[in-house]
Amino acid sequence: MDLNLVVPFEPISTDAFPDGPGWVSQVKWDGVRILTYFDGHESRLFNRRKNERTLHYPEITDVYTYCNADSVILDGEVIALGSDGKPSFYEVMRRDGIRRMEKVPQIQKAVPITYMVFDVLYVNKQWVTSYSLKERQELLNTIIIPNNHVQLVENFDNAKSLYQVIKTQGMEGVIMKDLSSTYLINGKDPRWRKKKFYRDIIAVVGGVTLRNNIVNSILLGLFDNSGCFWYIGHAGTGRLTQSDWRKLTERIRPLVQQNMPFVNKPPRTADTLWLQPEITAKIQYADWIDGHSLRQPSIQGFVDVPADQCVLELPK
Repeated sequence: MDLNLVVPFEPISTDAFPDGPGWVSQVKWDGVRILTYFDGHESRLFNRRKNERTLHYPEITDVYTYCNADSVILDGEVIALGSDGKPSFYEVMRRDGIRRMEKVPQIQKAVPITYMVFDVLYVNKQWVTSYSLKERQELLNTIIIPNNHVQLVENFDNAKSLYQVIKTQGMEGVIMKDLSSTYLINGKDPRWRKKKFYRDIIAVVGGVTLRNNIVNSILLGLFDNSGCFWYIGHAGTGRLTQSDWRKLTERIRPLVQQNMPFVNKPPRTADTLWLQPEITAKIQYADWIDGHSLRQPSIQGFVDVPADQCVLELPK
């Protein structure tokens, strides 16, 4: 397959709901953004950072089982449900974070996934990114055949009402889209907007503490625009299991260093192991304290985002 990989359209963050007609809202799924490329013979999956995920999600690689187009590029979110029946970033990262592909059949049974398709960029050898969202959604309805692992994302007319439901359910948030919007590759603008119920950030691990020789908490940081690494919080709670903590303990061994990597000193440094800032994690938090530290940070899972892309942007 001769691929021309793209970076998907991203929404901007907002605290307000859009005014006027012509907007639809959708559930913001707490999953992994996946683009499916199918040339009529072969299908391959890539995440938003152009990292391949074809082997991670074999349930959706046979495009003909859910799509009748001769060739297509689909945009969507792969999700996995937690024990509470709600989308769980931790669970989907159990699939997305696999490094030994021979384990995929085993984890498939333990962590079922669903591909929530919400857009299409290319159909039958024709780019459709210049079409309006309304037209692209009409195309999706003609080419996608939902099944146990593939579903079309539903539109809702009232963003405020949907957001209240999301809050009640404790889910991530809502996406609001202008039905007239074209698809902006490798960009973001106000035609797509997101309003989160809870906040999250991708941060870098700069140190750890241990209990009984096993990591039990992580010290988090972000880089500024000049490359300085700032401490932003300390997290020891979240979704990690004892097995996850043991795996992290093994993973940090080659990264241990003598010097503290942060330019500002954390409030607690006793018995801290300092690390080269390479490991990245999705952190849920309640708010920023004094602009530079997180309140109630909670570990949701480790991700493959490059550390140097985790840049400090102070809240406005």
